[in-house]
Formats: sequence, structure tokens, C-alpha cells
Amino acid sequence: MKNLSLSVFFPAYNEEANIQKTIETADAVLRAITQEYELIVVNDGSRDQTGKLAEEVARKNSRVRVIHHEKNLGYGAAVWSGMHAARYPWIFFTDADLQFDFSEISKLIAHIPEYRVVLGYRAPRRDSFMRLLNAKGWNWLVRSLFGLKVRDIDCAFKLIERKLVVDLPLETRGATMSAEMLIRLQRKGIVWKEVPVSHFPRSYGSPTGAKPAVIWRAFRELFCLYGKI
Repeated sequence: MKNLSLSVFFPAYNEEANIQKTIETADAVLRAITQEYELIVVNDGSRDQTGKLAEEVARKNSRVRVIHHEKNLGYGAAVWSGMHAARYPWIFFTDADLQFDFSEISKLIAHIPEYRVVLGYRAPRRDSFMRLLNAKGWNWLVRSLFGLKVRDIDCAFKLIERKLVVDLPLETRGATMSAEMLIRLQRKGIVWKEVPVSHFPRSYGSPTGAKPAVIWRAFRELFCLYGKI
């Protein structure tokens, strides 16, 4: 779609080993897809060189911008910042850990504008047994509490029309953000398309999603949300 105007952003926390390749790979893919795009790195208070390396790329490439959180605010906060910084009508976000094949964004783009939300799901998911178990339990809980029918709630490979989400009253800023966003969209009657995407083991850096503090915050946010919507 040569007429596609697309904002792509990457929530990033301590991804110094991956961030430069992430940006450069995305830039190369998007150049072949559309003439109007931007790349946004949301540096969520990284303690390593993630922010510095991203800024170095941005100085050389005018399509790249970097947003810095002074401290680590959580995955949802990074997603929120990316959505609100986006300038174009369509937004896409994925992680900066190179566990996805960015070129598969074309598989999602193929379903717009028929669908205003296109969600990737990992087929199969290449994570540790414990992370897979946690994800299965989380998906079951969210479906049970809210009736959310999504194969892979937290798959970080999502393409969404920006105006659908920028004004959503999203309250969560941790790992519950994806669930809350989809719950609110479902309750507005939005129908989405789900597309299988490749997933690879992490080669560099450490995941944060399985940390007890992250999990506890997610459950706390989820149950607070249950009492409100």
C-alpha cells in the first residue's frame, strides 16, 4: 500500500544489544512498503545504552524519533507514549527484542482498511515453559473476567487505526495495557482480524515480563479494571 501513512513504535527497556538492528531492519522493510512512515523508539527508563544508541540512529535518519521516560514506567506506559506520539493515521507496534520477523508486517497490512485492527498471534510461541504457562493462565483469566476473545492478548505485533485508540480512557500502565485496550475496543463493537506470525527465541538481553513485580502489578491492575468496566 504505497498510500499507507504509518507510525511504528518500539517500547524498549534495556535493549542495547538489539535496538540498532531493530530500527534498521524496520526502516529497510518500510521503505519498500510506503513512502510515508516514521519510527519511534520509546526508551522506558533503560539503565543501559538503549537510549543513546537510538539517538545515534535518529541523528542519521530523520524518520526516527526517540522518546525517553526518565524512569521505568512499565510496558503499558511505553505503549501509551508511542500511541500518543504517533503522527500518522495507522500505528503499528512491536517489541525491540528481535523475536519477530518485522517483514511480516505485510501480512497485517494486507487486511486493512477492511479491518481497523489487525492482531498478530505467535504461531508457535518460542518462549520458556514457565512463560508459556503464565501466558495460558493469563489469557484464560482475562477471557473469564471480560469475555475477551483473542488468541494471543499480549502478542507485540499489532496494527491499529490510530483514532480508535488515542482517545480510549486507558487506565493501566503495566502489562495489562494490551488486555485493557482490546477489552475496550471489543466493547465498542470493533471487529478485528487475527493473523499468525513467526516468533523466535530471544538471542540477546533479558525479558522482564516474568518478573514477580511485573506479574503482581498486572494482576492488581486487572482486578482494579474489573471493578470499573
